[in-house]
Amino acid sequence: MADNPVRRGWLGHLTRRSVLAGAVASAAFPAVAATTSAATASPRSAAVPGMRTAQATGTTRRVTIYAEALPGGLFGYGLAPGEATIPGPLLEIVEGDTLEIELVNTTNQRLSIHPHGVDYDVFSDGAPFNDSFNEPGETRTYVWRSRERSTGGGRVWLPGTAGYWHYHDHALGGDHGTQGLQKGLYGGLIVRRKGDLLPDKTFVVVFNDMTINNKMAPEAPMFDSNLGERVEWLCIGHGSMEHTFHLHAHRWADTRTGYLDGPNDLTQAVDNKDLNPGSSFGFQVIAGEGVGAGAWMYHCHVQFHSDGGMAGIFLVRNEDGSIPDHAQEAIDRYHAHHGGLGDHSGHAG
Repeated sequence: MADNPVRRGWLGHLTRRSVLAGAVASAAFPAVAATTSAATASPRSAAVPGMRTAQATGTTRRVTIYAEALPGGLFGYGLAPGEATIPGPLLEIVEGDTLEIELVNTTNQRLSIHPHGVDYDVFSDGAPFNDSFNEPGETRTYVWRSRERSTGGGRVWLPGTAGYWHYHDHALGGDHGTQGLQKGLYGGLIVRRKGDLLPDKTFVVVFNDMTINNKMAPEAPMFDSNLGERVEWLCIGHGSMEHTFHLHAHRWADTRTGYLDGPNDLTQAVDNKDLNPGSSFGFQVIAGEGVGAGAWMYHCHVQFHSDGGMAGIFLVRNEDGSIPDHAQEAIDRYHAHHGGLGDHSGHAG
């Protein structure tokens, strides 16, 4: 039986960065890789030589994450003491990589970190069911593994772990972490396949009951890019309510990446997709492609949800980074329209 990877006490484990094969690397974006040529890229990247693509390394990436109490009765994950956010840091790996997470619980509550979409043993489950969680003040290491597609014999193929996933608490306030989710203990997890195009920016959007990232309009997140940038959206659902995610003026293929495989790929293009508790998906688009710079809405398309404050702004600036006049006017109207709702960041239920 493997050792239970728990260490009592969290002082002395204040690691700021993750360790990548013995070298210091950014924990938030550990999958950033060098450019590949069209000859070695995947079909989706073959038409854009020189673009940055994900590279398989088969390494173990290590990161320390701190679970902390936040004002207003909220909680968050962060890469250093005092840096907890809602959502927590975006974690990225490439199929074949292993991610070791040293979770430091600085709170007076039991909590954990539980992933979707990757492989782990019972000691890294992050669920009280398997006695896998952090007591107050404990440090525990969770190990998540990824793998490539493989053949199951004949025409049968197993999908591997590439996808747009997420992680969250599974222990605060009960055996399923319901309070942890309500109070902000969640974040994005991306497992890329070798050759996947890397974005200029990634936006993490969490529909958590009647909030977006535990906020409501006019305090919902405003995501920002320049015209022509490749932007990636990771959309996650939490809570107990059904939602749909809609992005104005942009659309994507309903595939793992949001791209088509080629001219004969008949996958449907969508701009609205179900986003229900525990589900997640992602896609990439070119900001403002075909529609120009401006302030574009994203929101839940369940009507009383958007009316109730589940609406935010995707700001596409001009190429030089300036804001078009009409975009600023739209932002002002958004704040005026939703101003009476106030900030409900402490109420995900």
